[in-house]
Amino acid sequence: MSTAVASRPASATDDVPPRDAASVVLIRDGAPGLQVLLLRRHLHSRVLGGLYVFPGGKVDGDDAAPEWAALLDQPPAELPARLGEPALTPAAAQALFVAAARELWEEAGVALVDAPLPRAADEPAAAAHPWRTRLAQAGARLTTAALRPWSRWITPRNPPVGTPRFDTRFFLACLPRGAQARHDAFEASDSAWMTPREALTRYWAREIELIPPQLMGLAQLARHADVASAWAEAADRTPPCIQPEQFRDGEHRAMCYPGDERHPVRARALPGPTRLRLVDGRFEPFDGFEGWFR
Repeated sequence: MSTAVASRPASATDDVPPRDAASVVLIRDGAPGLQVLLLRRHLHSRVLGGLYVFPGGKVDGDDAAPEWAALLDQPPAELPARLGEPALTPAAAQALFVAAARELWEEAGVALVDAPLPRAADEPAAAAHPWRTRLAQAGARLTTAALRPWSRWITPRNPPVGTPRFDTRFFLACLPRGAQARHDAFEASDSAWMTPREALTRYWAREIELIPPQLMGLAQLARHADVASAWAEAADRTPPCIQPEQFRDGEHRAMCYPGDERHPVRARALPGPTRLRLVDGRFEPFDGFEGWFR
């Protein structure tokens, strides 16, 4: 049984601009249908300790280094358009793709590259640094085409869970043929492949803890029977930018998303519920469990 998510009071750090981050929603076709990889962060982790998340993390300075251009399958100048953010500089867009692939490799051992990138079974993630050097030595290129931009989430001020603010781009990726995901036992203490409905069911039973970007992402993936369907959906739309709006629902904190009558953006961005409330440490749709799938 995991611990409930606790809310926190506002602090001076809430006005600090959100930091760029990247996360990978890794999917595969399994016997029960489409499955997604979730990692449980170590209980003592400063950010989201004990919660289940998609692999990801902060953008590092080296992710924007010009030396990366020779190790990518696409020129950096093409990457802002891939993200649906033409105002981004090529270096900033490159950094997001590189960070996503780097975090997937470090946290889950999955390499999105065009040549083998071996790691000894007992090699810690820290030994993979600098990752750019590792790729160059292996004669491998990072396949940015294997990362399909999926959504962008900006943490609201005074977030209901005690996290720093992030501006996170989520990418969809398919588990490469022959690859096996395994958590690094450093940042993550467990990993599991689940169908989206199974993950939401276990969350509802308070067996695992998740936060809204993961919850809403799972609700979106639950509409897809297989990887091909989810991949095609991501290809057919510009990744939506989600900035939750917070409000009070009686004694509970709540938040709404684009398309809700309380949100300034009237066009719906995602399937599933348009508002969640925090009840006894759990985020839930206003109309109960089945609200994830309506």
